[in-house]
Amino acid sequence: MQSADVAVVGAGFGGLAAALRLAELGADVTLCETLRYPGGCASTFTRNGYQFEAGATLFSGLGEGQLFSNWNDKWSLGLQFETLDPLVEMRTDQWSLAIPPDPNELQRRLLELPGADADALEGFFHTQREVADALWKLFDDPSLLPPFSGASILKHLKRSPSYAPVLRWMRKSLGDVVAHHRLEDWEPLRIYLDAVSQITVQTHAGDAEAPFAMAAVDYFFRGTGHVHGGIGHLAWALVDAIQQAGGRVSLANRVKGIRRDDGVWRLQTRKGEILASTVVANVLPQTMSKLVTPELNGALRDVEQAVEDGWGAAMLYLAIDADAAEREAAHHLQLIDDRSAPFTEGNHVFCSVSSGRETERAPPGQRTVTVSTHVPMKKLRSLSADEQGEYVAAIQEKMRETLRKRAPRLWRGKQFETTASPRTFERFTGRHLGYVGGVPRRVGLQHYRPRSLWPREAERGLYAVGDSVLLGQSTLAVALGGVRTAEAIARRDT
Repeated sequence: MQSADVAVVGAGFGGLAAALRLAELGADVTLCETLRYPGGCASTFTRNGYQFEAGATLFSGLGEGQLFSNWNDKWSLGLQFETLDPLVEMRTDQWSLAIPPDPNELQRRLLELPGADADALEGFFHTQREVADALWKLFDDPSLLPPFSGASILKHLKRSPSYAPVLRWMRKSLGDVVAHHRLEDWEPLRIYLDAVSQITVQTHAGDAEAPFAMAAVDYFFRGTGHVHGGIGHLAWALVDAIQQAGGRVSLANRVKGIRRDDGVWRLQTRKGEILASTVVANVLPQTMSKLVTPELNGALRDVEQAVEDGWGAAMLYLAIDADAAEREAAHHLQLIDDRSAPFTEGNHVFCSVSSGRETERAPPGQRTVTVSTHVPMKKLRSLSADEQGEYVAAIQEKMRETLRKRAPRLWRGKQFETTASPRTFERFTGRHLGYVGGVPRRVGLQHYRPRSLWPREAERGLYAVGDSVLLGQSTLAVALGGVRTAEAIARRDT
């Protein structure tokens, strides 16, 4: 039997960040992970001699003074961060847009597209940046996030005028902001915002809560880039940092049950029992409810319902001839087949291409590519098992069609392919039914309620972290949620 101050369940980035911050604060921490490697859905896995990102994604929090950069320096992790230019190239049948790391340059490039109205576009981006600047400062200075100290409350009071634009657009959609600036009929902006919103706030612009979506539009410009070796390299580096800070990490050690017993949590794991005064669970609420006894009595029911409205992912994992890649550096493509159809189910795909300098990712002369698209889980779950297989196969064929049309050079260079579905994510990452990506940020006040903004305690001493709770999507947001949860635990215990 082993004991710890805090047991962390799941080595996704919420669990990794919570464990590291707790260890930094002097807690005795044990982190248990079912898989043999860390990162969860944001990991790098090996198949047939190739290393693939589990999901196609950009990484944020890499800029100077930001969370991962700070940890890299503090713990001498040796991570190499690369700024990409362009960050993403968006392609339709009518036009393409290379998204630079400078927002002013992006605005200039948008003005070059047909039908652009310079004054209206300037007005829209002025509004967007006012909101984004106010909200991103919370990420740049995590002390402004809950739990609050007296000093952080004073900081908020001093910054209160900057929150006025945020308050103005609460309970409005990003589409409402676009219409306010009379740009709703200009297709390039609509497509750009729909594509960005789909991969960040997990819904289209017309349905996205405006302040969250306007902040997400700045995602590309806030310490976003590439980690040499892939996102799994970052996850392994955080494991190293946890161990340097005195914490323990136990991989290939599935937690089978969590039980409250006389004020102590007993975790039954593959490698034995762990006793802890506090548990941090980096799992979806549906999984937590199954693990914990006695039952949680609906403490996370609101999050469970929000997850049910979310997404799964269909994937293609490709190896291509190195000559088929469009640049030596890692790069990303957003490909859209039909501009009038929803940006899901293979009509919109996001592709991440490994760097030519990452020689460990593929045999000489080849590169790896991860391709993803959104799958509406309510639709998938309404089908029989046989129908689900046919539905996912049809989506994957649509993904191939979109690749052939919008990235023909990459497609012609294909040497290897394997696929994944929500069922694959459920099997290999333990995600409930294969849900990924967090809770869609659809219009509504639910995003501003205290239980959505504060570290989430399901029961006394049992906390939830991850992309469905505090702060939500993106590797940076999930990690910061873990950090603030760790600080809430440390403050409670002092």
